Amino acid sequence: MRVHVIGAGLSGLAAALALTEAGARVVLYDQAAQAGGRTRSFHEPALDRLIDNGNHLLLSGNHAALDYLSGIGAADRLIGPDSARFDFFELDSGDRWTIDLNRGPVPLWVLYSKRRVPGTSLADYVKGLKLLTAGDRTVAQLFARQGALYRRFWEPFAVAVLNTAPEEAAARLLVPVIRETLAKGAEASSPLIARRGLSDTFVDPALDALARRGVEIRLGCRIAGLEWEADRLTAIALTRGLEGLAPGDAAVLAVPAWTAAELLPGLTVPDAFAPIVNVHFRIDGGRRPLLPAPLLGLVGGTAQWLFVRDDVVSVTISAARALAERGASEIAAIVWPEVARALDLDVAKMPPVRVVKERRATFLASAAQIARRPGAATSLRNLMLAGDYTDTGLPATIEGAIRSGRAAAKLVLRAR
Repeated sequence: MRVHVIGAGLSGLAAALALTEAGARVVLYDQAAQAGGRTRSFHEPALDRLIDNGNHLLLSGNHAALDYLSGIGAADRLIGPDSARFDFFELDSGDRWTIDLNRGPVPLWVLYSKRRVPGTSLADYVKGLKLLTAGDRTVAQLFARQGALYRRFWEPFAVAVLNTAPEEAAARLLVPVIRETLAKGAEASSPLIARRGLSDTFVDPALDALARRGVEIRLGCRIAGLEWEADRLTAIALTRGLEGLAPGDAAVLAVPAWTAAELLPGLTVPDAFAPIVNVHFRIDGGRRPLLPAPLLGLVGGTAQWLFVRDDVVSVTISAARALAERGASEIAAIVWPEVARALDLDVAKMPPVRVVKERRATFLASAAQIARRPGAATSLRNLMLAGDYTDTGLPATIEGAIRSGRAAAKLVLRAR
């Protein structure tokens, strides 16, 4: 049995790894010269540093992602604080605070004013149970009247997880994230980021593992189309010829939603997307480390999350529809004063900067778009779908992408 995995992003890599673990022969394709999709690193000449195309945060309860890293020998390539600690800085007031979760599923931390969001009460957190009956209501419809807790927790949390403005984001998609992480306490909620970069952590070790297992890796190979007869995929059209599928062969289509829809006419997929803007600064000189922890949440401005790796400070702005339309220099001029204030740096001296825009970073997490998420199976019995846009039950995250790849591989193996 040979399985063609089309797409070498995280969902495709996860599918290929699961298939080879079960003994399948795999061919892995990607039209880009570099694997990783939206989870990759590259050298930026303006900074003379290796940077990521976007910042990604894992939590210690993301079991699929951690299993994936363990399987490729990269479990030690994540860093983070020793506890489930999240530091915040409010730009307009100058207030700093820390959310520090306790161990165990009982959220005792909300009982202590110094461990919860300033200006909130225990009753505010109890109202979070409304998520369980959210239906199609948005995050704003559920929580916008909660004042400090909404502004300082629900809004930044929802935007970070769903990459969608609270006025549009379906609140129910937060439930599985909370259930698997925050609701289990500190053991499942500690923040983790890549030590040296996304490619070094998630991509390069996976490619090495696949190569050792005999996988044929074809990067820079564009798929021009698919051919099928009745209910079976029969061939993959490449720009340099036709790749036929023998009886018993299968394929996993692990490409973005819009590409999947082009290759499979009639396939229903999300068709509205949200951008993420990332701004990377190289900070020369000054104190080290720049922060006691590699992650800082920013509230009340344009910048939302600040990641620090050595002398590179990276800022993530999710649900950045309006900001993404501005020029890079204008974006940097807006973000740098906020970064300088958070890190107590000279705002008048902007360091070298690179702005990266992912215009279709994730599907828009509205109720209408969630209803368009397809399952892993298709109308062709030997073709499965993978990708964070598929119906994983999770938002479009690294955890969801990896689970989708494994789900697709499982269906391929079951069909065999």
